Amino acid sequence: MKQKYINIAEGLWRDMTRKRVFNAATSLTYSTILAIVPVMAVIFAIARGFGYNKYIETWFRSTLEGQQQVAETLIGFVNSYLVHTKSGVVLGVGLLFMLWTIVMLTRNIELMFNQIWDVERQRSLLRTFTDYLAMFFVIPIIIIVVTGVMVFTSTMAHTADGTVVIGPAIRLLISILPSVMLAVVITALYIFMPNTRVSLRCAIVPAILATLCMRVLQLFYINSQVWVSSYNAIYGSFAALPLFMLWIQFSWTIILVGAELTYAIQNVEFLSHDSDNMRLSHRHRLMLACLLASKIFQRHKDGGRPYTTRELNKATGLPMPVTKDILTAMQRAGLLIEAGKKNTTQWLPAESVENITVGHLISRMESIEPWQLDTGICKQMRSEKWRDIMRKRSDYLKAQREVKVYELVCSEE
Repeated sequence: MKQKYINIAEGLWRDMTRKRVFNAATSLTYSTILAIVPVMAVIFAIARGFGYNKYIETWFRSTLEGQQQVAETLIGFVNSYLVHTKSGVVLGVGLLFMLWTIVMLTRNIELMFNQIWDVERQRSLLRTFTDYLAMFFVIPIIIIVVTGVMVFTSTMAHTADGTVVIGPAIRLLISILPSVMLAVVITALYIFMPNTRVSLRCAIVPAILATLCMRVLQLFYINSQVWVSSYNAIYGSFAALPLFMLWIQFSWTIILVGAELTYAIQNVEFLSHDSDNMRLSHRHRLMLACLLASKIFQRHKDGGRPYTTRELNKATGLPMPVTKDILTAMQRAGLLIEAGKKNTTQWLPAESVENITVGHLISRMESIEPWQLDTGICKQMRSEKWRDIMRKRSDYLKAQREVKVYELVCSEE
């Protein structure tokens, strides 16, 4: 049991390294810096419509506690941005730039989460537009509603100061509400951002851990003002920007590691195998493709319910990463199509199983990444020996076309 957890921990580290999680945090930091003013402008504009602009500013300053210079600078940028927009100065190009930065930030987050979850199928253009549009309006409203609740509870706390039980309880609620709100936002990111089905049960614990780590990061930053002061003495007012970027990068690193942990909890079987021991030769990939395809095609021919990835994994005994990799390759080769929803994907033949032979499967699997040969290279392959090789290969594939893939299933199955 102990060795199993060690293997999972090692697999988690390998997976984070392979997916370059830490490099992605740097990329998201740059996107965040570009988009933070437009995002805050949307939140502040909606808040002003509700009459909560002062409370939103207070919330923003408390969020950036220990970085007051950055908070004041950003609030100044946002107010200036809104004034110019209201007066008609910032329209056209400015509005497009605002939308572009927000879309690019959201898109980069989605791509990174999809990479963590090994999702190759991206959202459709229509779904991307509707999801992003909903996010742009729903998240600011949620922040404003929560701010309103905090204002209400703060008022109640002042009223109930003389009460022995209710007063401390309300003050405790006010103190933990920002952390609860952050945990809810991170949980929503883990569940809705990847284009796959993520279990709420698997996302809650990593979201709570990420929230606690971000709170510890905030406390560390606040309590290290001696070091920050010496840094300011060297760089002056310019010191606020790199320190703010460093804080954002650490925050994104925490969030992405939490997303990787969510993936690990839901797909522990992916990490319990050593990837170095799962490297397949070309011949073995073709053999395993025939094995998986034969089961899918035979069940389809018999009128049974389509296999899911996990069912194929159990039926063949292959490691889950190998199973998923080969199924994805066959989909790209036009042999399989996906049905169902998200990670409950079911696999179906892309055409009549009577038409798909072993020869067709081999030919398509070998042509997933077509390459147009250079004319100069082709000229070097015109000798009689080359023509003999191509004839023998053609004869080999022709012989394999005599066997239908579904016939490979063992009779006892």
